Amino acid sequence: MTRCNETAAPAGGAVDTFETYIVTPASSLSSVFDPLAQADMAAIDELSPSAGPVSTRPPEDEIDDDEDEDLDETLAERLWGLTEMFPETVRTGAEVSAQYSVSLIKKLYGFSRTALWVGTTSFMILVLPVVFETERLQLEQQQLQQQRQILLGPNTGMSGGMQGMMPPAPGKM
Repeated sequence: MTRCNETAAPAGGAVDTFETYIVTPASSLSSVFDPLAQADMAAIDELSPSAGPVSTRPPEDEIDDDEDEDLDETLAERLWGLTEMFPETVRTGAEVSAQYSVSLIKKLYGFSRTALWVGTTSFMILVLPVVFETERLQLEQQQLQQQRQILLGPNTGMSGGMQGMMPPAPGKM
């Protein structure tokens, strides 16, 4: 609705001023009666495509992080601050669980060291003498074989002795 001032001269010669109202659509009527609605319409007009380019927020990459620069906290202090958001029972349970985990790891480390010590010393005492003795016996047999080869000839060292002295093997006839 818009208002127009008009003047008219009646037949008596005096000039009267009267107002004429032109009726516009209902959406315009609400803006005449409500000043807040006028502000809303202005905001809508600003966002319409015919209003032209609209300023936008800068991307998050370009926003200055002044808040982060002012805080001089270490990571440990931040993590400690986060613990306050959990109930006391949860914090206590996590602390006990962490202590038991550290204790278990220490015990397993000690046990593995002890087991490794027992295993290596047992191997040295029980197995190595047997290995050394079998190696010594093989070396003696090899020396005897070399002596036979030298005394009796090259073919006797491989056959294991003289053919005439030993009976033939039972399955080789």
